[in-house]
Formats: sequence, C-alpha cells, structure tokens
Amino acid sequence: MRVVILGAGFGGLELSARLSEELGDDADVVLIDKTDSFVFGFSKLDVLFGRMSAEAARHSYTDVVKPGVRFVHAEVQSIDPAARRAETTAGGFDGDVLVVALGADLDPGATPGFAEGAVDFYTETSALGAGETLKSFDGGRVVVGVVSAPFKCPPAPSEAALLMDEHLTKRGLRERSEIALVMPFGRPIPPSPQASAALIDAFAERGIEWWPERRISEIDPTRRVVAFTTGDEMAYDLFLGVPHHRAPQVVVESGMTAEGWVTVDPLTLETAYPGVYAIGDVADVGTPRAGVFAEGQAKVVADRIVALARGGSPEATYGGRGICYLEFGRDQVAVVDVTFLGDVKRGELRGPSAQLAAEKAEFGSSRIRRWFGRDWRGALENSS
Repeated sequence: MRVVILGAGFGGLELSARLSEELGDDADVVLIDKTDSFVFGFSKLDVLFGRMSAEAARHSYTDVVKPGVRFVHAEVQSIDPAARRAETTAGGFDGDVLVVALGADLDPGATPGFAEGAVDFYTETSALGAGETLKSFDGGRVVVGVVSAPFKCPPAPSEAALLMDEHLTKRGLRERSEIALVMPFGRPIPPSPQASAALIDAFAERGIEWWPERRISEIDPTRRVVAFTTGDEMAYDLFLGVPHHRAPQVVVESGMTAEGWVTVDPLTLETAYPGVYAIGDVADVGTPRAGVFAEGQAKVVADRIVALARGGSPEATYGGRGICYLEFGRDQVAVVDVTFLGDVKRGELRGPSAQLAAEKAEFGSSRIRRWFGRDWRGALENSS
C-alpha cells in the first residue's frame, strides 16, 4: 500500500514516523514538502527574541531516514483527489491513500499595508530574520496585532506580547515603551477561560494593554497607524503582526474545500473522496489550528491506514484533544489542555512554572528525536 503525504509539518512527520514504526520496510510512504527543513512554530518566537539562532531552529528533512519512508523535496502543483494523485515539481505521485497536510498559507498582502508596515512573526522567512529589527528597536509603542481569524497557534500573540515585555525590560527600554495586544477574539484563548484570565492578569501586572474584539482593516506604514474596521486608529512604532491565513491555492483548486478549508469527518479525518484524508491546519476539523492537533490527527489516520494494510477494519477515531505550551516569559511556562469534540469545548490550565518550561523543552526535543533521529542541539542557546 502506497501512502502519499503532502506536507511535512507536525502532521506529515508524525504520520510517516508512525507508519514506519508499525509497518517497517513494508511501508511505502512518500513524504513531500516544498521546503528543505522543519521549524517549530514556537521556535520562531525564540529566534525573534534572541533565545535561539535561526540555524538551530531549522531541522533538515535530509535527516528523515526511516524504513519505508522516502522524502521528496518538491512543490505540489496540482491535486486530483478522485485519482489520489499529486503533480509536483519532481513529477507525479499516485497513492492508494493520499493525505493532505499542507497547512495554512500566510497572506500578508491580504491586509493593505501589512507587508510594508509590519514585522511578520508568523511567516517563517520573515520571523527567522526579524531578530535584527528587534535588536535595533530603541523603545516606543509596540503593537502586537492579529488581522483575522482563524490563525495558527492561538496563544502565540499573547506570548509575543509577554516576551516583548521581557525583552524590553532586559534592554532597559521598558519604562519608555508601551505594549498593546490587539485580537479579534473576546478572550486571548477562547476555549479556556482559565488560561485567558491568567493571561489578562499577566498583562495587567506588566502594563500590557489588552484590546479584544478588534478587527484590523489596514496598516499605514507612512503615518505608522493601525486602522480598525470601526474607523478608529492606533499609533505604533513597531507592529508585530499575524497575517491573514488561507488554504493553499493548490488545495482550493483541487475542489476539496468548502468555506475556505478542506471538509473532513471530524472523527476519521476522511474527506468526501475515498482514500483521501486531510489533517492539520488545512482541515476544517473544529479544533484550533496548532501542531499538537495535527499530530493527534496524524496518529488516528496512521492507525486507520495500518488497520487497512493488515486487512482489518479501521476503528481509530479522533478525540479532539491537544496540549499547548504557553510562554509567560521570565522562565515561566503554562500548559493548556484543550478538548474540541462536537459541542464539547474546554481548556484546563496548569502553571505557569519553571518546571513546565523544562517540560516544553523536552516536548520539542522528543519530537526531533522521533522524527529526525537525532538530538536537538542549540535549543534556547542564548537564554539566560
């Protein structure tokens, strides 16, 4: 049975690893990605705030060496879900099973002025190269802003605001600076009132302005103002922005999307096309868009594929649970345990604490060992 996986993020990496573990050399897995390396979402903030080098944040796909798995560095050009076939810059690939795990594309150009006026800390290239901008920033008004929803890793904008407070404090610039967090939600983490309350308390303690339920219409880099859909404006000296998210165009053109994202059975992750699954940010599962949810979905799809490969009936279903680590700065990390399943939407908070900061580091290191077969050296190398 050949399994073609489009995308080597959390979902694609976990799926290929699990299939290799279960099926060994009997696996026939093709893992395709247009980039040459993997970067954790949280590593972008670590690089941005000087806690890790960009080199240490990248994990080369050449290290993905597993029985039955072949990595192909190529861009997907078209997808035929009915034929379970993908055309790429490296040729065409057919599968008995096709798994779409291409994530969400970021579209800075969707918001007027964003590309010119924002420091984009979500797009990989921009985020990993933005550290120099922060090093040269000598204080002023910092606005962390989310232009639209949904977006990946809902805690990240709050983390950016808290880490900015820590960054400016260490540089002796906090007293002459202001920090504001602007989001389209009423709470920082909507499914977890407990985590949201803890964040709002931390904002108040550190003098970070919290601007909920605000939608950004444009950014004026000449006047250095953020304009809202309500008609009012907010001045800034440094704008850290989360750009608009959308499904990759190649997925939209495949005909699998509805209301912008791939429709799947929330329990099985199957699309309307037999033998075709979608996992992670590209899929409309009902969970937040974050790597841990893609990983959980990948485990379910892997179990279903293994059952088929062994002549059985797939029984594994997705429970909608994920654990997200939440940076509070000052060497403190919390954990939000979230479940999204049907009408059930809940999130429990642990921490923040220094112990959970160590747990988060091990979370990242354990994935690198599992997916890339090596230790992660250089993590948080510049932290103090």
